[in-house]
Amino acid sequence: MLLSLWQIINRTWRRFATGLCFAVFGLGGLLLSITALPALALLSNGNERQREVRARCLVQMTFRWFIGIMKWTGVFNFDFNATEQLKGTRGHVIIANHPCLIDVVALISFVPNPDCVVKSHLWKNPFMRGVIRSTGYISNEDPEGLVADCERSLARGNNLIIFPEGTRTTPGKGIKFQRGAAHLALRTRAKITALRVDCLPVTLIKNEAWYCAPERKPTLSVRYLGEIDSASYCDAEKLSIAARQLTRDLQNYYEKVLEDDGKPEARDQSLDYRVAGS
Repeated sequence: MLLSLWQIINRTWRRFATGLCFAVFGLGGLLLSITALPALALLSNGNERQREVRARCLVQMTFRWFIGIMKWTGVFNFDFNATEQLKGTRGHVIIANHPCLIDVVALISFVPNPDCVVKSHLWKNPFMRGVIRSTGYISNEDPEGLVADCERSLARGNNLIIFPEGTRTTPGKGIKFQRGAAHLALRTRAKITALRVDCLPVTLIKNEAWYCAPERKPTLSVRYLGEIDSASYCDAEKLSIAARQLTRDLQNYYEKVLEDDGKPEARDQSLDYRVAGS
């Protein structure tokens, strides 16, 4: 009886704390847009590149703080054991599966020199548009200029975070990768770094309200899977054929990894080997 009562109280608190955290996130974005980010622009003396770098560093620190708030309030536990393997990574396309709403916040909080492609509707969001414009994150509104923007970002040593599914995974359905990440990696001959994101028990999934807290506190974990050199796929006669093959291999690999349910013996295998052999 007492255990059941405690579970009800804990779940109710996590619902309240989740709403509080999202309110802090939105208001924090608005506050940065009218205070710190304009100040950084003034300190950069018109140097757009310097202003952008400083804004991204500030946003990364803010996202780390937000992750800390979610942990402190008991909304989530976090396990980012991919951090060590990503140290020194530059100019890579970082791909991951996408089970949870806060995946991108988690990745930006610890990936070195993070950049990402942002959905165009967020550029109109009053709480986030100032942050997005200041950091120079890439909009997907212009498909023609998207690849060129990504190429420039990778050439500067940024690590471009992309979810090949394009949207959050629908629970109970298989993953389906789009070809955008493969096309980009092949065009730039950038290395691909694969990460696995898990959220157990599932929460903040697609088509679920934020207040639907699971019965127990979830843990969001990010694990390093490995690298693949996209140049090995460039022997194909056409880019479209190579992109199709690379996308299929990556999707097959992720399907196997997710089916293995995180068994250490599965994760320890080389990504290059698993993709090449799929």
